[in-house]
Amino acid sequence: MTINEYSTVLYGEAQGIATITLNRPDKRNAISYELIADLGAALKAAAESSAQIVILTGAGSAFCAGMDLENLKQLIGRSDEQNRKDSETMAGLFRALYDCPKPTIAAVNGAAIAGGTGLATLCDFTLAVPEAKFGYTEVRIGFVPGIVSSYLIANVGEKRARDLLLTGRLFGAEEAYRLGLVNEIVAPDKLMSRAHELARQLMENSPASLRATKKLLSSYTKDQLDRQLKDAIHENAAIRQTADFKEGITSFLEKRKPKWTTK
Repeated sequence: MTINEYSTVLYGEAQGIATITLNRPDKRNAISYELIADLGAALKAAAESSAQIVILTGAGSAFCAGMDLENLKQLIGRSDEQNRKDSETMAGLFRALYDCPKPTIAAVNGAAIAGGTGLATLCDFTLAVPEAKFGYTEVRIGFVPGIVSSYLIANVGEKRARDLLLTGRLFGAEEAYRLGLVNEIVAPDKLMSRAHELARQLMENSPASLRATKKLLSSYTKDQLDRQLKDAIHENAAIRQTADFKEGITSFLEKRKPKWTTK
C-alpha cells in the first residue's frame, strides 16, 4: 500500500484504488487554503499513479462543510487581485476533479455544503448516506456561486439550478438523488464497502477505454466551461468588493441576520 502525507488530507493507494480523505474532522472538513492545495496535490498524485479508480470521502461526521471560518475572516479587505487569484485557484481545483483522467467516486459520509456540494457532485459517481445534507448556500452570505453553476446546470438543467442557486436552501440525500446529483443512497456502515465494490466493478473494464471515454466526455464541455469559468471567476472576485459581501461575512461570523443593501 502506498501512503502520501499531507496536512489536511489522507492519501493512500491499495489494490488499484486511490483513496483521498478530507482530514479536518474537528472543522467538519471545512475548505481552507491549505486543504485546497493538499487536495489539488492529492488529485494530481492519483492521476499520475498506477491506481485505476479514485475515491473521495471525509473523515468524521461530515464530508465537507463549506469554507473554513478562519479563511472567511481573512476575505474581508483582500485586494481585487487576491480575490481573483482565490477564485482561479478554486476553479482549478474543481476542474482538476471534473477532468480527472480516472473514474472518481465520492463517498459522502455527511454534510456537503457550498464548496463541499461541488466536490461531492463533480465526481463521476456520488454515493451518499441518508443523513447527508447538500446546499449551494453562497447567496445567503453574500457570495456568488459562480464556479459551480456551470457544472450544476449541466447536471440538473437550468430551472432546477436556478432554484438551488438562488434560494441557497439545504436539501437532503433523497432530493439530491431525485435531481441526479447522487447516484445511490447507502447506509453509513456500508458506504465505503459499496464505494470499493463500485470501484472493483469499474476495474473490470479496460483502463485505456475508461481514460479515453473520460477524455471524450470532458472534451464535449471544454470550450463552454472555459468561457463560463472565466465569467464566474470575474463575478466571484467582483462580489467580494461589495458592501453586501462584507455584511454577509460579518453577520455570518457574528451569528446574526444580515442587513442587506437595497440595490
